[in-house]
Amino acid sequence: MLRKIFLIPLYPILFFVLTSFKNTPHRVLQQHTLRTIIIDAGHGGPDIGAVGAYSNEADITLALALKLGKKLEDSLPDCKIVYTRTDHNLPGGLQDHNLANRLRAKIANENHGDLFIAIHVNDAAHPYRKEIEGQREETYYTGKGKKRTKHTHEVPIIKYIKLPATIRGTLSIVWAVGKNDQKKEFVGANEEEIYGEKTDSTVQYFDSPEAKILASLRTQKYFNNSLLVAGYVQDEFEKAGRRNLGVIQRDWEGIWVLQATAMPSILVETGFICTPEEEDYLNSEIGQEETTNCIYNAVIRYKQNIEGGAR
Repeated sequence: MLRKIFLIPLYPILFFVLTSFKNTPHRVLQQHTLRTIIIDAGHGGPDIGAVGAYSNEADITLALALKLGKKLEDSLPDCKIVYTRTDHNLPGGLQDHNLANRLRAKIANENHGDLFIAIHVNDAAHPYRKEIEGQREETYYTGKGKKRTKHTHEVPIIKYIKLPATIRGTLSIVWAVGKNDQKKEFVGANEEEIYGEKTDSTVQYFDSPEAKILASLRTQKYFNNSLLVAGYVQDEFEKAGRRNLGVIQRDWEGIWVLQATAMPSILVETGFICTPEEEDYLNSEIGQEETTNCIYNAVIRYKQNIEGGAR
């Protein structure tokens, strides 16, 4: 009896989904291709990001983004490479990093990106060593009124010395699957991405059941593909001898570039600027070459996978 109660309503829904796909433009169902890649150098302008002993995140990410883009431009001439920034300023010359992050996502969506790669540098809390530099006199009182008595005693002067961090490694971040409804809002708003053609602006397609179903399916596909390419990135880092901290899901409101981009999107933390060895590596020619090679190799593997080639 329970079986009949729950299965009967599914038949009209299933029929609707199948007939919706039958009438959907062919470009929605065709093999996915990698035609446009968005490369986002994190931070910039007054927002320099994490700070090391002698360098900052914004400068490192810009250098990495430009090197990665050049490699992709040279090897994928049919693929359009779009940068969210190509100099030390925030996108659009903005001064507010929150507005700039929204502009990054807007740039990606307006260019109909097929993959979004945000490049960042990680930071962590520093360990501290406590040292006593000497003594100082401290005064306190006891009693009240005429019985109030003044006392003095010596207390140590403590200095906290920041030590170099020892944490190292790379990790990649994707938008959390549990928050797909938030990302679906932006997928649904991108009508050309859903329907594969310019739609009539007088028709609110995302208000239709068909569009909502397609947006949900696309959002799930973006999550799966984000995991795929992020896994490739981490695999390439590990093959290069870097410590692999894995792929993690995040749903922080501040990671706007992962939430508001209507495409597979990843954020790559390329190393810890707070660790002297990693700061040196990320600023070196060898380190930047190896780091961009790893991301580049991952993109090529991803392209071959989604376009039906060998991994």
